Amino acid sequence: MRIAVLLEERCKPNSSAFMYLEKYAGMCGGECIQLEDGKFKILEMACPVCFTRAKLCPGDAVKIINLPEELDHDMTHRYSLNGFRLFRLPTPAKESVVGILGPNGIGKSTAINLLSGSVRPNLGDWQNPPPDWEEVVSTFPRGELRDYLGLVSEGEVSIAVKPQYIDKLPKLWDGKVRGLLSRVDDRGDLEECAKRIAVDHLLERDLTGLSGGELQRVAICATILKEADVYFFDEPSSYLDIYERMRMVGIIQDLASKGKRVLVVEHDLAILDVLCDLLHIIYGERAAYGIFTPPRSTRTAINAYLDGFLAEENVRIRDKPIRFVRGRTRGEDIGIPILQWGDMEKKLGDFQLKTGQGEVRSAEVIGVVGPNATGKSTMVRMIAGEIEPDQGWCTMEANVSYKPQHVSTDFEGSVQDWLDTEIGGKWRSGEFHTQVIRPLQVDKMLDLQAQRLSGGELQAVSIAICLGREADLYLMDEPSAHLDANARMEAAKAIRRTMESNEKAAMVIDHDIYFIDIVSDSLLVFEGEGGKSGFAMGPLSLRKGMNRFLSGVGVTFRRDHESKRPRINKPDSVKDREQKASGEYFYTN
Repeated sequence: MRIAVLLEERCKPNSSAFMYLEKYAGMCGGECIQLEDGKFKILEMACPVCFTRAKLCPGDAVKIINLPEELDHDMTHRYSLNGFRLFRLPTPAKESVVGILGPNGIGKSTAINLLSGSVRPNLGDWQNPPPDWEEVVSTFPRGELRDYLGLVSEGEVSIAVKPQYIDKLPKLWDGKVRGLLSRVDDRGDLEECAKRIAVDHLLERDLTGLSGGELQRVAICATILKEADVYFFDEPSSYLDIYERMRMVGIIQDLASKGKRVLVVEHDLAILDVLCDLLHIIYGERAAYGIFTPPRSTRTAINAYLDGFLAEENVRIRDKPIRFVRGRTRGEDIGIPILQWGDMEKKLGDFQLKTGQGEVRSAEVIGVVGPNATGKSTMVRMIAGEIEPDQGWCTMEANVSYKPQHVSTDFEGSVQDWLDTEIGGKWRSGEFHTQVIRPLQVDKMLDLQAQRLSGGELQAVSIAICLGREADLYLMDEPSAHLDANARMEAAKAIRRTMESNEKAAMVIDHDIYFIDIVSDSLLVFEGEGGKSGFAMGPLSLRKGMNRFLSGVGVTFRRDHESKRPRINKPDSVKDREQKASGEYFYTN
């Protein structure tokens, strides 16, 4: 089966893609490439010559893809002639947490809309009204998914959805947190639920004044306050620290234990591993198509995803596997000091930050970990020169490149123009293009308008710009935010490669343990009480730092014997008790 996908945002009038297709429209006489009302169509029965012409369209605006013929019977939904296609669906299972793992932009949100009943599957026929539910249900093989869709068709399933973009909540509700939660409190459980999710102290605050982590917790609370049969959680760990992520795991698993069906879309693989009973992988190509695999055990699915090869489908979804390797022992292959600090203090309102003494050396990446609101971003801002310490000292004979926590741009123009403005022609070729631009897939965004990028696309470009500046020290605040699992691993490796090959240094704040494990040589550990006090300890070796950090969380990690990835031990399991007794909360070997 051959499909043609046209990305309209890359084929606007006056773009290079538009002018290219306009040149060849109708040229063969068979109307293979058509232009109607300012929009192009590419017939999927086009002649070989026109398919080749379409495939060579600049700006990556047209994708010609060959798919197995058997998928023709598994198409669940299609948006238009040259639009996105989704094949198969994940299965919400009774009394289970079912995870969905895959890149952004290949159908996870579409699947949620279809399974929730807000959109009826059209089975690939986009030109006519969707078929009735009876026909839709009959196309799926007998089993739990077919039974579930039967309940949806009869209106016997109530749905609660935690949306992906929680930063839009203040635009939907202009008022206090209590007012929002009261509207969805079907069980009269508001006070108890708010306390359990740690938003009880936020009830009288306006939604517009909340941080990303606070908004996320409010969104989760609003979702579970609803009385529903099926719960969908779209990226519930975003903006949360490891303490809050583990609390979220317990809350979602409790829903399943009460007989609810739960589906979770998540990019933090460590959290996905401990949270889910079963896992669907979705693979495909962004904005073109997505294919759901049957459910696997969580461990098997994550290892297959990291390996990049799905044995049951005989499909390779990545050119090379993602490897987890032992972090360097502090002092190995690390050069001269770039930054040194000692006994810094900073008071911001009721919050006070203190640090010990530490240094950063060339060719070193320091991971920065700790609870939210304990001063991680404040210290990075002091080092970057944005704010001055009240006491203590910081010496640095270095230029700094800083990527803030919340990325945005007011640049008017394309991504290519933005890159040229920020880092010149460095991104176009050579080592930087190979090590950063291509792995982050920034080269596929060049014709897009900077102000219209998605959260993940904007993050990737911001990382590339930060790494592309001439600097000795690179400060990056939560670079994994909004990136899918694969993009997170590629970003971590891009940061490491840049520091090692150029003998530069980086400090990276993040909450994703996989990301920190790949990127870090050593750790700066923050301790304290969120919003009140913080203390920076280190830098420490990766092993020592992780043990100190995780002992405060009460979570232990082991290494998977196949992929070597970190895996969270189940609380109070034999392995968990053994590691806590020995003081080894994190295995690096």
